[in-house]
Amino acid sequence: MGFVFVSGNAALDFVGTLKWRRSDLEELLNLPGDVGVWADEAGIITTPLAVSDDEFVELLGLREAIYRMVTSEMAGLPLQDADVQALNKKLEGRIPRLRFEAGGLIRTGDASSLATSIATAAAELLSGDERSKLKECGRENCTRIFIDRSRSGTRTWCGMEECGNRIKAANYRSRRKARTEQLTTAS
Repeated sequence: MGFVFVSGNAALDFVGTLKWRRSDLEELLNLPGDVGVWADEAGIITTPLAVSDDEFVELLGLREAIYRMVTSEMAGLPLQDADVQALNKKLEGRIPRLRFEAGGLIRTGDASSLATSIATAAAELLSGDERSKLKECGRENCTRIFIDRSRSGTRTWCGMEECGNRIKAANYRSRRKARTEQLTTAS
């Protein structure tokens, strides 16, 4: 499926399920069932989750409202009232229920409790100190947003596997090519 959890916040990871927002969009949540897989991999709801078509549309709407809110926060712009209202509506729901078993913690819920969990993560982020640490990935066209918790505050990429390694490899190839051209010219 291709889900990654590199943003440091469940709401940001959910926002990251729509990739490359400024170029060739890549939607990772194509079907309602994909949301259940994402919720399980994210550890929010670890039991099978059935999502109706209407709930799927609502969740994608929440995702886009959170994206607009986060990017507005990063740009120092006011949040749109409709997005704040959409977030507040989801905050009124119930979070997943927890049950401890010998094998670990079981998290059960429905699409509404998933939405409440995601909305809670977004609200806590946007009202907390870490909102000043929000960054967009430094790789061209990558629009994934993450919390820079690095000690120096200089994290550049959303994650090393998808973006960081590619940038580093491209820089290496560029330096190597320049060195080869320099040696050829000097001969």
